[in-house]
Amino acid sequence: MGPFPTQLNFGPFHFYLYGLGLGVAATSAFYYAKRRLAKAGLATDPFWIFATGLLVSGLVGARLAHLLTNWSFYRHNPGQWLALWNGGLASFGGIALAIPTGLILRRRLWPQVSPAQFLDRIVPALLVGWAVGRVLGPQFMYAGGGHLTHQWFGVYYHGQIGKRVPVPLIQGMEDAAIWLGAIALERKNFGAGFVSGFAIFTWGLVRSLDEYLLLGQNSHSGSIGVQISGIVLALLGALLMFRSTRN
Repeated sequence: MGPFPTQLNFGPFHFYLYGLGLGVAATSAFYYAKRRLAKAGLATDPFWIFATGLLVSGLVGARLAHLLTNWSFYRHNPGQWLALWNGGLASFGGIALAIPTGLILRRRLWPQVSPAQFLDRIVPALLVGWAVGRVLGPQFMYAGGGHLTHQWFGVYYHGQIGKRVPVPLIQGMEDAAIWLGAIALERKNFGAGFVSGFAIFTWGLVRSLDEYLLLGQNSHSGSIGVQISGIVLALLGALLMFRSTRN
């Protein structure tokens, strides 16, 4: 079996499946988050403002981080700076810019709810979006696989020689498992922030391990940065869980 297609062609028009996957993921997270906010008794009318700010800041931060960690290539290829259809979104860059954006918008749109309570509503929805996005996004992009492998589970990807570890599929299953764990903990009624702390801790740790064990090293500095960022995020999640049990 050959590589998964990266685009659909209709005459002169090219439809990139990577973008479609991200669109489906964002839509899934949007409606699930609205449902969770409504269930918590929070207004959902201004949610589109929050979601738009989060999406734009996340995309900008993710692309900037990718450009900076692969600057040796992009400095000579400015025409590729905005070529999102070839992939190139660094998760932690998106998180780094989306977090302060989300905190500012939360304070303006829902000042009556604490940051920890709001995170517990939003983070599970982000996990769903991330799970869907990994399976339907990088799985269909150029060079989306991990290390070379000869095992039965190897998958061919455009732009990479030989079978590769199907990292997008693995990460999609990981994110789905973290979501299931977060939902199970939510039913235990721990303190505010515990559910989101668990999700942040687990996702950061798993993402760091994925980068170290499964992914290629085309950008060594970027890879080390992802591993460190994952550990930092895991520590923040652990701190959030600890604080929730003290309140």
